[in-house]
Amino acid sequence: MRRARIVIAGAGVAGAVTAHGLARMPAEVICLERSPAGDQDEAGTGLNIGPNAMTALRLHLPDLAGTLAAAGLPWRRWTADLTDGTRLLDLDVAALARGPGLRIRWAELYRILRRGLPVRYGCEATDLLRQPDGRASVRVATPAGPETIPDVDLVVAADGRYSRLRRLIAGPSQPRHLGIVMYRALWEAGPACPIDDYGQWFNGPNRLLAFRVPGDLVYCAGTFPLDPPDAPVPAAMKDAEILRGLYRPASGPPSRAAGYLIEGIARHVGSIHWARVQEDAILYAPAGWPVVLVGDAAHPMIPTLGQGATQSIEDGCSTADAIRAALANGAIAAVPGAVEARRGSRARFALDLSRAASDTLLAGADPVAGTREKAGPAFRSALERLYRDVDPPLAPAR
Repeated sequence: MRRARIVIAGAGVAGAVTAHGLARMPAEVICLERSPAGDQDEAGTGLNIGPNAMTALRLHLPDLAGTLAAAGLPWRRWTADLTDGTRLLDLDVAALARGPGLRIRWAELYRILRRGLPVRYGCEATDLLRQPDGRASVRVATPAGPETIPDVDLVVAADGRYSRLRRLIAGPSQPRHLGIVMYRALWEAGPACPIDDYGQWFNGPNRLLAFRVPGDLVYCAGTFPLDPPDAPVPAAMKDAEILRGLYRPASGPPSRAAGYLIEGIARHVGSIHWARVQEDAILYAPAGWPVVLVGDAAHPMIPTLGQGATQSIEDGCSTADAIRAALANGAIAAVPGAVEARRGSRARFALDLSRAASDTLLAGADPVAGTREKAGPAFRSALERLYRDVDPPLAPAR
């Protein structure tokens, strides 16, 4: 009997987690990654992975959950201050979620997720063709030249926020800009570093966010409003003294932690990664195609609550779970619809809550009132739902 052929286009977070979930299944799984092998060894900065992702991994891929937990630092608390040191919020994340999240470097996350997977590096899915029998042919650019993978029963499109496969199938989309610039940096903590677990520091709507990651490093993300919302990041803002001015309190010197971060950003302004916060429509199951979109390809996530990679992990766990169940009953064509049914409302809730939690980052925002409101029962209840309501397995992982 012919084995099902599955192509995973992209070995980022969602694609790699999906591949782990299918590692010992009776299917031919072809995992493509456009980056060369080792290209992510020094990738990016740092990230916080939500407790909900760690719960999903413990339920679906417990060995991978343990490996990641051992390689990172636990995310247990969320504090928020003004840059003068006034405390606005202190949330026990681990208690709300019934378990901690994770703080880790992007490079280490990629290394762990891709380890042991038969990834074809330097290979990108460039086109899809529908076959008369309902399956797909996938055109691939490889280091040796173009090739075609025929008779593909399911394509898992995990090719990122600017997904080529999504554009090919569903056409171009128009992202919605929130009017927030976000920039990121990573540096050595140093002996006098006052930063540990996840914290935020506000000066008006201008915010710094920081936490330690393994390797005695500090990850810091800064934001400030952008008007009009879809404008490019002003070149004038990419200046150390301008950035200092965004976060210095008018009432006096900054707190020790805020001062440390302000000077750290100023010293590392040349290595900052700049971006604008935006969102796009959620799409898991394009009509008429044997394709399921996952991760940022399905739902470019607003990063305010750290749900980007987190929801990608949830996607990977649920998608592999749906595929395992489909392989058991011979209904692999039903996978896109099954994933959309399980994940669509969950991703919408995470995206809507992340947008609502961005209120303190907008022009004219009152971070004191907005942040203190997050200590109230309504927001805490929403966080409990976000952190705890994770899809349990449909089929046992093997």
